[in-house]
This record gives sequence, C-alpha cells and structure tokens, in this order.
Amino acid sequence: MRESEVIERLRRIATAPEARGLLDDVAVLDGFVITHDTIAEGVHFLPQDPPASVGWKLVTVNLSDLAAKGATPAGALLSLTISGPGEWELAFLGGIEAACESYGLPLVGGDTIALPLGAPRVLGMTLIGRAGPHVPERAGGQPGDVLWLVGTVGDAAAGLALLLVDANATGALVDIYRRPIPQLGAGLALAPEAHAMMDVSDGLLIDARRMAEASGCGIAIVLDPLPLSSAFVAERGQDLRARLFAATGGDDYALLAAFPPDLDPSTLCLPTATRITRIGTMTAAGPRISLSFAGEPVALPERLGFEHLGDHDRGLSAPPMADRP
Repeated sequence: MRESEVIERLRRIATAPEARGLLDDVAVLDGFVITHDTIAEGVHFLPQDPPASVGWKLVTVNLSDLAAKGATPAGALLSLTISGPGEWELAFLGGIEAACESYGLPLVGGDTIALPLGAPRVLGMTLIGRAGPHVPERAGGQPGDVLWLVGTVGDAAAGLALLLVDANATGALVDIYRRPIPQLGAGLALAPEAHAMMDVSDGLLIDARRMAEASGCGIAIVLDPLPLSSAFVAERGQDLRARLFAATGGDDYALLAAFPPDLDPSTLCLPTATRITRIGTMTAAGPRISLSFAGEPVALPERLGFEHLGDHDRGLSAPPMADRP
C-alpha cells in the first residue's frame, strides 16, 4: 500500500478543520502549529550515520515543517526507542540537545520504549510552534502566482549517493545530508505574503505536484534557474540530467512558495545570505506539473521523488531517505 493511499483513508477520520484535510504537513490548533515526523533506520538515515547527526536531523526536519508555516518553535516531545547497551542513544541525545539549543527549542516531554536487540530504530518527534498572523497552506496557490524556491536542491541526495558507494565518504554534501538546516528565518519573513508554502522534503517535483493538487492548479517549472550549490555542481555538474537528479532527490528541506505576480519576495526582510530563486509559475491547467529547460519542454521523469511504499511493493530499490507528505 502506498503512503498516499493510507493518507486518503485517514482523511475519513481526521475531519476536524484543524487537520486542514491532511493536505498539509501541520495542524493548526488554537494559535499553535503542530507537526510530527518519524525517522527510521534504513529509510531516513543509514545504520552507519553518526547517532548525533541522527538526533540533529530528527529535530531539524520537524523545524522545517514549522518554517514552511512561518511558525516560531515553542516546544518538542520526543519518542525515543532504546536498543542495546545505550551508547548509541546517549550520542543521539547529544545531537537532540545541540539542535534544540541552536534553535531555542525547549524539550517538554515525550516517551521511551525498549526495542528487541537488532530491531531497526524508529524515532519520532512532535513539535509545537506559535502561529504567525498568516499560516500558509499548500492549498492556497492561484493561477498566475509565481513559484519561488528558498535554498538549494540536490545536495542531500548527492551526499547520500556518495555514502552508498563509500560509507566513509566526507565533505559538504555528506554534511548537508546528515545535518539539514531549516529555513526558519526565511519562513517567518515569507509566510505573511505567501499564497501557498511548504517545505521540500521528498523531492521538488513530487512536492510541487502535491501543492498543485492541493491548490487545484498546474505548475510550470523552469529547470534552468534551479538553485544548485557549488559542491553539487562539482560532483554532479549542471546539465539537464543533473538538474533532474536534484529536482527528484529529496531531503532538501528548502521552501517552495507561491506569491502573487506583483510581489518580489527577494525584497522582503530575509536573513543574510538567503538564496531565493524564481523557478516557475502556477497555471490554470489543473493539478499537473510541466517542465522546461533551455526553452524546450522536458518530459516528466518516471520518478518525481520519494514516496513510502509498503514492504510488498518496495523491494530493495527504495532510497533510504525522505520525509512524509
């Protein structure tokens, strides 16, 4: 069973308006933005990843959901699974502590359970953020809106690819894969003006499709200006193949936002060195994605990004990364 099928079934249960129809990564309840993410060994992190980096990642992927809604972190609850003598867990908690201190996030509770020896670790965190004056949804995009991307794409997927070849690989791309940086400051500045906004976690193309479906609009993406880091270009290049790899890789934790055409969000009060790039438009063509490069249309790749599958469908080809929809 696909994750999208599970979400569709859950919509019959999550009928409260605070759930936003499960079209978003968050719930909005009494002035608070609430999100929960789970990361699993072999899916979101590799068994050989340093446990402190896994702790950092669990915090920051949740913070990325708050960033996409312009929310300010208020508290966190941790779900911790314990396996073995405890050295891994102690180092993991060091990463949790470092991330919480870095982003002013108080840990206010949670739960712990013990796993059978050798079972894959599954770790979860719930974050609570204070909502700003406007909490943008995925569903707010309108035909004619301009699509902007905050941050770069492809770095984490390229870092993961290096680690799958060499478990001892190091460098900027590996660091970005293991320790993502949430765009909290940019999210605070952009949310009041955005018609729609979400974080890019499963891949730019699949997440853009989700925004298109939620908004009932089409999205036309131009691959030429796709923001790529110098480390990515040095490793993968910047031709069409490299850009499609970057647009489908996942684990980016960039922000994808739709703004009215008469607003240039790069003129807003963004944090220093924020990279914000115009990458496309929303259209009246219905919930579909179209691509172009060098002025020519580009066929959509078969795989737009990461989607969780049931074990029956997954086989061994699913990449060990990505967030939930």
